[in-house]
Amino acid sequence: MPKISQKGQQMPQSPIRKLVPYAETAKKEGVKVYHLNIGQPDIETPEVALKAIHNYDEKVVEYSHSAGILSYREKLAQYYKKNNIHVSSEDIIVGAGASEAILFAMNTCLDQGDEMIIPEPFYANYNGFAINAGVKVVPIPSSIEDGFALPPISDFEKMITPKTKAIMICNPNNPTGYLYSREELESLRELVLKHDLYLLADEVYREFTYDGHKHTSIMELDGLDQHAIMIDSVSKRYSACGIRIGCMVSRNREVMATALKFAQARLSPPSLGQVAAEAALDTPDEYFTTVIQEYYNRRNVVTKAINNMEGAFCPVPKGAFYVQPRLPIDDADRFCQWLLEDFRHNKQTVMLAPATGFYSTPGSGKQEVRISYVLNVDDLKHAMEVLEHALKAYPGRTNS
Repeated sequence: MPKISQKGQQMPQSPIRKLVPYAETAKKEGVKVYHLNIGQPDIETPEVALKAIHNYDEKVVEYSHSAGILSYREKLAQYYKKNNIHVSSEDIIVGAGASEAILFAMNTCLDQGDEMIIPEPFYANYNGFAINAGVKVVPIPSSIEDGFALPPISDFEKMITPKTKAIMICNPNNPTGYLYSREELESLRELVLKHDLYLLADEVYREFTYDGHKHTSIMELDGLDQHAIMIDSVSKRYSACGIRIGCMVSRNREVMATALKFAQARLSPPSLGQVAAEAALDTPDEYFTTVIQEYYNRRNVVTKAINNMEGAFCPVPKGAFYVQPRLPIDDADRFCQWLLEDFRHNKQTVMLAPATGFYSTPGSGKQEVRISYVLNVDDLKHAMEVLEHALKAYPGRTNS
């Protein structure tokens, strides 16, 4: 029998999706499962985007330009201008979600075996993208004690080798919800200029910030035109995960010309997805006012409930719609599976994502889980009640 590739064997399972079979079995048994494991918002997609799909009347769904439909890229540039990010349509390549844009960026900026430093915990699929591109992820641990703030720059300095080509961050962060301050970003700016590195920033949760805090893009920082690459997506901003549209943005013309070759190799991004994404840019401001208030309320329900649970600790995030609490459990993977297989409270249980999958360092995150607060407030209150009972009943409960 032919052998599977080493790359294929190294590809990690999604920590977000690997427990799906257990959830499906529980549902077949009549158990209500509260899905807090995946960042799939229950917020309605803006009507203007859906209408654009319903009203599509072209006789042929054609390939688009490999970089994306020009009118969409021009409209995106106007959207970014409103957010103090000054770019042109030529600085944007549309991808099939942020996922493809990240792959374009990694393949453009790093060679086989090159190293990319990423503060951990980080979005689990960065590991998979890195394996796909032949890139080595070098993790730098952040601490739950300070809410997963940017690790000290001295820690980054220790990790830089001749193989280091880039640093990557997610801001606001998935899975922690941490929002990097302008001061933290400025310290990264100085570091990448000092060592002549690329700085990649996944900024797909830009709109979702709380408590009066504002998002700062790496594209706003001085002197980074040749170093900064921004990754973006419409999935979470417009609650339109399934249209699979994101983009890569940089003012570095050589980077963009090279990335375009990878874009050409896959022909074009989804044409109908771009139609919806372009229309979504006309979403009224009131939509975001309502959505952000809703997520703010949800965040407060979850963080307050967890911090009231004996032995649990949950930092209060300033952005995105995730929390990554520490729970009094021995093993997050075991606990999350136990919830679905063995635990029931009034014929209900919760589905969480074990945080081990958001770390690259073996053994990290064993007492942490990621929770996506993407359910309505009432469901979240019920889910937190179920979780509290589960922690009391879990055989592997610890005293921490």
